[in-house]
Amino acid sequence: QVQLTESGGGLVQAGGSLRLSCVAVVPPGNTFSNYVVSWFRQARGKEREFVAGISWGGGRTEYTDAVKGRATISRDNAKSTAYLQIRWLQPEDTAVYTCAARYGDINYSDLQYDNWGQGTQVTVSS
Repeated sequence: QVQLTESGGGLVQAGGSLRLSCVAVVPPGNTFSNYVVSWFRQARGKEREFVAGISWGGGRTEYTDAVKGRATISRDNAKSTAYLQIRWLQPEDTAVYTCAARYGDINYSDLQYDNWGQGTQVTVSS
């Protein structure tokens, strides 16, 4: 089981930006680069949704339409860390952002991930 810890959330004014971090601790004998990492978010009263995903080597990324052009997902396998930067934040981006990891390919369904962090709150004021 991979342990994931997010940080970087907070309160930001509309138009601002944040960079979220997701630090992984992987079991002995395994490596962070074996895992696809994705970010999901869940706003109050709404279902959790896929935000962005990055392949094990970082060569492929995918984004939900709501953040496409404003977000960048990246990873540093040497640091076992993935990042999500979102620019031009809007109040509708307010949510708990959680990173998740899985073997295989990027998947938009949260049901396909079995490693989750605790999440970090992002609040965007208008």
